[in-house]
Amino acid sequence: MNGDTTSLASTRAEPGGARRMSVRRTVPIVVVAAILVVEAIVGWSSLTAAFDELHTPHWGWVTLAVVAELVSMGGYARMQRRLLRSAGTTVHLGRHVALAFAAHSLSVSLPGGPLFSTRYNFQQMRRYGASAAAASWCIALSGVLSSVALVLIGAAGALLAGSGGGLSTLMTYLVVGLALALAVRAMARHPQWLTTVAGAIESVAARVRHRPGGRSGRLVALVDELTSVRIRPFDLAVASYFALANWLLDALCLWLCCRAVGAPHITVVALVLAYCAGMAAASIPLVPGNLGVVDGALIVGLVAGGLVTSTAIAAVVLYRIVSLGFIITAGWIVWLLIRRRQRRDPLRGPATIP
Repeated sequence: MNGDTTSLASTRAEPGGARRMSVRRTVPIVVVAAILVVEAIVGWSSLTAAFDELHTPHWGWVTLAVVAELVSMGGYARMQRRLLRSAGTTVHLGRHVALAFAAHSLSVSLPGGPLFSTRYNFQQMRRYGASAAAASWCIALSGVLSSVALVLIGAAGALLAGSGGGLSTLMTYLVVGLALALAVRAMARHPQWLTTVAGAIESVAARVRHRPGGRSGRLVALVDELTSVRIRPFDLAVASYFALANWLLDALCLWLCCRAVGAPHITVVALVLAYCAGMAAASIPLVPGNLGVVDGALIVGLVAGGLVTSTAIAAVVLYRIVSLGFIITAGWIVWLLIRRRQRRDPLRGPATIP
């Protein structure tokens, strides 16, 4: 009887939990939609002028913008390939490019996309033959290098704009980066330090859970596996270069979109600052693609850089068509092709994927 009562209670509780989850997911979308409607009403004249400019873009610049965005995605793929190669797994560049497109589309399109993207990256790298530790290192370092690269670009832009805070920010991140590099190098030379710490953590956890008599050894085994991965300094430097190239080429795409709608006079510094503001807004994934959030930050930044509002809107809309619409569509096509190939050859790569 208790089992039936528990089952009935859980059955009644699930719809309520599902409704609350649905509300949590819907509220940000409704808020962003409301903001977009208000902005459209307030700035209707600028919007109509922007779409008039989009009717006749310079297709040569648009083509170059598409090329820049494709090469930018290639830069991210090369960064991950270099890291995975340094960890002992060499994979054809084409497979890394396909993974970059597919994982990006998962990350940007779906609610909670970064979680799906991370899992998908891990699974595919395991299929490539990478160990769990190597795949984890590659994914983690990719995120760290990408974030640090964007911060450095923004700090350099602020420095060139004459902001005193730009120099201090740049120096702070350089010092922190150097300290992290030295710490990672020390841990790589003395992995027993981490093993000792992991053992102590497991012992404390066993006592807290009232399970005296030692530890399970799972955390120690995980640390041993992670410390067995060696990322060479040269490969880390090359991967850092590709992380920078990934962001800079994406910013170049935005500049080319500005040229395509007739805004050739924006300075590099103003564009970099506007771009970094937009990408910083993208770090908070409120809705898929951060529609409205990134766009608003980019438009404000470009207007602050000297563009007319209608021209800024046109440039951002074109940039989002290329960097969001085109790339995501290509990524989902690649995802379907990868899925189809793996269904035909399900045993390719490791037999089990955690």
